[in-house]
Amino acid sequence: MAWKTLDDMDLDGKRVLTRVDINVPVEEGRVTDATRIERVKPTVDDILAKGGTPILIAHFGRPKGKVVPDMSLRAVLPAVEAALGRSVIFIDSLEDAEAPAAGAQRGEVLLLENIRFHPGEEANDPDFARRLAALGDVYCNDAFSAAHRAHASTEGVAHHLPSCAGRLMQAELQALEAALATPQRPVLAVVGGAKVSTKIDLLSNLVEKVDQLVIGGGMANTFLAAQGLDVGKSLCEHDMLATAREIAAKAARTGCEILLPRDVVVAREFREGAEHETVRAEDCPADAMILDAGPESVAHIQQALDRARTLIWNGPLGAFEIAPFDTATNDAAAYAAGLSRQGKLISVAGGGDTVAALNKADAAQQFSYISTAGGAFLEWMEGRDLPGVAALKG
Repeated sequence: MAWKTLDDMDLDGKRVLTRVDINVPVEEGRVTDATRIERVKPTVDDILAKGGTPILIAHFGRPKGKVVPDMSLRAVLPAVEAALGRSVIFIDSLEDAEAPAAGAQRGEVLLLENIRFHPGEEANDPDFARRLAALGDVYCNDAFSAAHRAHASTEGVAHHLPSCAGRLMQAELQALEAALATPQRPVLAVVGGAKVSTKIDLLSNLVEKVDQLVIGGGMANTFLAAQGLDVGKSLCEHDMLATAREIAAKAARTGCEILLPRDVVVAREFREGAEHETVRAEDCPADAMILDAGPESVAHIQQALDRARTLIWNGPLGAFEIAPFDTATNDAAAYAAGLSRQGKLISVAGGGDTVAALNKADAAQQFSYISTAGGAFLEWMEGRDLPGVAALKG
């Protein structure tokens, strides 16, 4: 690995400027989902155990460089203290941070007010990055979910301090490298979702890296239409047919097999429990919509999963939000989860809809790794260099 971890750093007596992601949902002043906050604890605990003083920096919402009281990190302070099991010293602004940071005692944890209250953060202003770096002796980035942003707290500050990845960042990078950089083969990717147009770079990169690629959801309709099939009134990007054909041609050149639905579940209306039927992919009625992959398609995916040793999953196979059009996603996810539990498959999944779909299928906890990073996960899968990761290699 080209980047260092906490294991490589001498933190004894050092102030550790620690970028975390605690941008969590808050309703009526209370945190409604503390998952991201809870994931910070291993990094904070390790820094403290090594004799360091964590100074946490984070963003909350999109204040766009201005002080917005409703976006103060004070709202999440009680949840942070509960997750860490200790009191946390809150610093109201960067201007007020120098004295507390300089005088921080061993065993204390500090939290700086919303870093995005400063225009220099998102602008990655060099002077602002230097001011921020002056608060610490070591920089630790534990916010992979923000690593695709070249901001002062994710990229700029790393040029001024010895830098490393925190435990969550380390786990994320190791999981993604195991899935794409040095995977156990065969590698199977499952990519679903509504539109090809939002995942062109992802698909184009994956067909160079994986052995088989399952395409599901509305995206599959576009690929079926590109083969000349009538998809009726289904969601389909008819202006992307040429792009779909280009991706299919690239897959053929690289030896990546694309798996499209063989049979589909169709309905005349999109609602819970709508009347539906299963037909061959080439037999979609002109007045119907394809809303899910059929049982033969799921069996085909399960056969591919049996052969695979590594799985990358992003996006659902159908309209998973409503029954019965969640069946293909649920069945394929449960099968992958079972193989993962048995140690036969390394499974890595990420993306907002993906996490929701796998949770709905009761499969998420059995996957080898679930990324909650969203945009950063997708950009990594697209083959892009993430500024926050690249800075740690300096």
